[in-house]
Amino acid sequence: MSDLLHLMLAPFVAAMILVAMLAYLGVHVIAREVIFVDLSLAQMAALGSTSALLFGVAPDSATGYVFALGFTTLGAFIFAMTRTKREHQRVPHEAIIGVVYVVASAAAILVADKAPRGAETIKDVLVGSILWVSWPAIVKLLIVYIAIGVFHFLFQRRFLTISLREQEAELLGWRIRWWDFLFYVSFGVAITLAVPIAGVLLVFTFLVVPAVIAFLFTRRTGLLITVSWGISAFASAVGLVLSFKFDLPTGPLVVCVFGACLLLGGLVRRAVPARAA
Repeated sequence: MSDLLHLMLAPFVAAMILVAMLAYLGVHVIAREVIFVDLSLAQMAALGSTSALLFGVAPDSATGYVFALGFTTLGAFIFAMTRTKREHQRVPHEAIIGVVYVVASAAAILVADKAPRGAETIKDVLVGSILWVSWPAIVKLLIVYIAIGVFHFLFQRRFLTISLREQEAELLGWRIRWWDFLFYVSFGVAITLAVPIAGVLLVFTFLVVPAVIAFLFTRRTGLLITVSWGISAFASAVGLVLSFKFDLPTGPLVVCVFGACLLLGGLVRRAVPARAA
C-alpha cells in the first residue's frame, strides 16, 4: 500500500487537477460540437514545441512553452474567425478543425525530420509521462489552472450561454467571435500545459468522455459538470490502481477505463426510462 501511494500519489494529484479543468471544458466542447478541437490545438502546440528545437530551445523550457502557446493561439484565432451561425454553415466547423489538425500534423513531421530529437518530441506529445510527473510541474499546473478557472468563473455566463444557448447570445448582441477567441485561447493554455504531462490521448479522454457520459443523462449545467468531475475522478483512480497492480502503461490503461465507463453509462442509459433519466 505504501508503494502504491509513493508511486501513484503525484500522478493521481496531477490527474485530479487536469480533470477539474478539462472535464469542465469538455462540457463546452460537446455543446459546441467541436469534438476534436483539443486534438487540433494539441497538435498546434506540438508543432510549436518541435519548431522550438530548430532554434536550440528545449520543449519543456519556458521559451519552449512560449513557442507552443504561440502556435496554439494561432489555432484559437483560426477557430474563432471561422465560426459561423450553425444554421448558416456551408462547411461544418469540425471540418475546419480537422484541416488544421492534419496540416499541423504534417508540418510537425516535416519540422521533426530536421530538428534534433524531433521524433522523440512527437512521441512524448502523443503518450505523455503522467507516471513520472514531478511536484514542481504539478504546482505550476495548479497555479495556471486556478488562473484559468478564475477567468472562466468571471465570464461563465458569457461562455456557457454561447456554448449551450447560442441563439440567446446572438439576440443579446454579444461579439461571439471575440468571446470565442478568448475561450479558445484559455482552452489552448490548458491544453498546452496538459499535453506534456498526460499526452494527447489521455487529454482527449479527460476532455470528451466524461462530458459525453454526463450528456447521456442530463442537460442541466450544474449536473453536467458534477457528473463529468465524478466520472473522471473515479476512472482515473481505478486506472492508476490497475496500472500499478498489473504493471501496465498508465495513460493507455486510464483511457481504456474511461472507455469502459462510457460503455457502462450507455447501457445504463438504455435501461433507464427517458423520463426517469
